[in-house]
Amino acid sequence: MPRINDLIRDGEPNQQVIAQGWVRTKRESKGITFLELNDGSCLSSLQVVVQNDRYEESLLKQITTGASLRVNGVLVASLGKGQRIEMQAQAIEVFGTADPETYPLQKKRHSFEFLREIAHLRSRTNTFGAVFRVRNACSYAIHKFFQERGFIWVHTPIITNSDCEGAGEMFAVTGLDLPKLATSGKAIDYSQDFFGKPTFLTVSGQLEAEVMATAFTNVYTFAPTFRAENSNTSRHLAEFWMIEPEMAFCDLEGNADLAEEFLKYIFNYVLEHCSEDMAFFQQRISDRVMPNAEKIIKEKFERITYTEAVNILINSNQAFEFPVQWGLDLQSEHERYLAETHFQKPVIVMDYPAGIKAFYMRLDDTSNPDRQTVRAMDILAPGIGEIIGGSQREERLEVLEAKIRAIGQNPEDYWWYLDLRRYGTVPHSGFGLGFERLVQFITGMANIRDVIPFPRSPLNADF
Repeated sequence: MPRINDLIRDGEPNQQVIAQGWVRTKRESKGITFLELNDGSCLSSLQVVVQNDRYEESLLKQITTGASLRVNGVLVASLGKGQRIEMQAQAIEVFGTADPETYPLQKKRHSFEFLREIAHLRSRTNTFGAVFRVRNACSYAIHKFFQERGFIWVHTPIITNSDCEGAGEMFAVTGLDLPKLATSGKAIDYSQDFFGKPTFLTVSGQLEAEVMATAFTNVYTFAPTFRAENSNTSRHLAEFWMIEPEMAFCDLEGNADLAEEFLKYIFNYVLEHCSEDMAFFQQRISDRVMPNAEKIIKEKFERITYTEAVNILINSNQAFEFPVQWGLDLQSEHERYLAETHFQKPVIVMDYPAGIKAFYMRLDDTSNPDRQTVRAMDILAPGIGEIIGGSQREERLEVLEAKIRAIGQNPEDYWWYLDLRRYGTVPHSGFGLGFERLVQFITGMANIRDVIPFPRSPLNADF
């Protein structure tokens, strides 16, 4: 059965069709009822024209905003503005009614804060329908990009005992009786737990992706990750999705090349397949949506070192909230100044100070001993700041062991990760892209909780 998107795009006058969906709006005029029927396949709704005298009044009363219907009828050329065809109803079946006194979605603008409280219904609105269609298109484009280039999709574990990022903000996983432990007053004996040791929800699949890359050369993950950061900002989620490619025989420059090509591919795909939704975001959400997309697609990304970035910021004479100094991490305001004001296009910042980056990043042998750097990169985009972070990995066993000790960890806990350096080590690189950050950037949505169907954040695990 064709979707409403197919009928609007390909339907011809005098064509007998069946349409199914939910009523977005209903209005009556001189014995005729006009329905806007939507099934989620596109932003536009199909106008259904109902001759009231052909139907029982009891049936017509059941058709309200939110009700679900099947309509048999014929397509006709529409006289209405902005629509090519409409449907003359010949038979109507009501699947489910929606009480107009309690149904919370009506023909008016609702705040995003209110819609988060009814996340089980917000997908039926224009904005969230468009968001999740774009999210779907991004997902497909990501897989298509990597599969066309011979990458293997690998499924990395969600339960882990490794803190890849070293942040320590991880959700614990346990099979122990916590209420019983709380009343016992005894210390936790992890040997009695399900895995016999402390385990957590993963913050990254990178370490395991490195394992697979040393067998398949080019791999990628696309999976949920978790961060127990007690933050209620518009930029943070406790549960989110990450895309993490890992490439053997690849240095930082090759890594940056792939990341730039990757972003251009996704934006191109979305503009081609979600043009109506993107026009909606440009008109209703942010007038920077299309200009930002054009910059990603058409502009060659600027490449600078972290040291050059710091010098640009210091010489900018801007009154930044956070200080700019070599050795300090760049803040969002710094990243956006570089991408939006100074270069006015995407920027790849490379070679960060070793002290602010993760243990697995490769030390740069050519860097100043007093300003030691690692082969790391961040891609900064206008409107959002950092969108991709990556690095060349440290492939030298002795150097990696020393870096693990330097952060207070025991190399024996990473025995399997170090084995990759013992047996056929190879230069390799990879990057991570937060999927929700990508969707947020493409759509212009201000809050990251509005680009995932069921956001998880502090004190919020509903739906």
